[in-house]
Amino acid sequence: MKLSRITAFSSSLLLGAVLALTGAASAQAAEPVAAVDYVALGDSYSSGVGAGSYDSSSGNCKRTPKAYPALWAAAHSPSTFAFTACSGARTGDVTAGQLGPLTSGTDLVSISIGGNDAGFVDVMTTCVLQSEATCLNRVAQARSFVDSTLPGNLNSVYTAIRSKAPSARVVVLGYPRFYQLNGNCVVGLSENERAAINAAADHLNLVTSKRAADHGFAFADVAGAFTGHEICSGSAWLHSVNWLNIGESYHPTAAGQSGGYLPAFTSAA
Repeated sequence: MKLSRITAFSSSLLLGAVLALTGAASAQAAEPVAAVDYVALGDSYSSGVGAGSYDSSSGNCKRTPKAYPALWAAAHSPSTFAFTACSGARTGDVTAGQLGPLTSGTDLVSISIGGNDAGFVDVMTTCVLQSEATCLNRVAQARSFVDSTLPGNLNSVYTAIRSKAPSARVVVLGYPRFYQLNGNCVVGLSENERAAINAAADHLNLVTSKRAADHGFAFADVAGAFTGHEICSGSAWLHSVNWLNIGESYHPTAAGQSGGYLPAFTSAA
């Protein structure tokens, strides 16, 4: 009988503790999540080039409500949302013209940058219009730049972001591979060229992710999300060469922004 009373007493204490903890957890869960101050920086992959429905007030920056930063803001209702990403931006453009909205109160920052520094447009133009040997040589030059010069450029922009927004969570987003190898493309670049371009994208992501980690930033890799949706896949989330709108070539479609970039950013944010 005594043992039973002790057991019952212990059980009641345990039950009370569980209920107390559960009640506290429920109360905590019921509290509203604090809204965040969000600033979206970067290049055309962040502004949304290729997704369409561009905001005319953004001019040549071609920002769109179909880009992942705007989609995230629409879904999460941040207390403030500043969208300064701009088509064609390089690291120096970010530090010179995009950081104005950052403050000590900024909670969240997103950025994709580095592709234009490495000569993304010139690489693809060279590969589309010139020989395989010339293409592979230009890709090799871009990789050399990514190794020798881009890390310092990234350091400069990341340091500037942290200086202006010391408490923010910063998410750096990478770039997708452009091509599904041995896919359904019957014309265009050779498989060697496509493989070299894909490998260069992976290398750019690797260097960028290391720089991001060294600054305490999160890196969101989108390559996995785009697997099966590259050019030549039959279900592409990237524009191939578009001679009627060259600027959209090799950029994510609206589906690439919502299905590729948005989930990667949401998870990291």
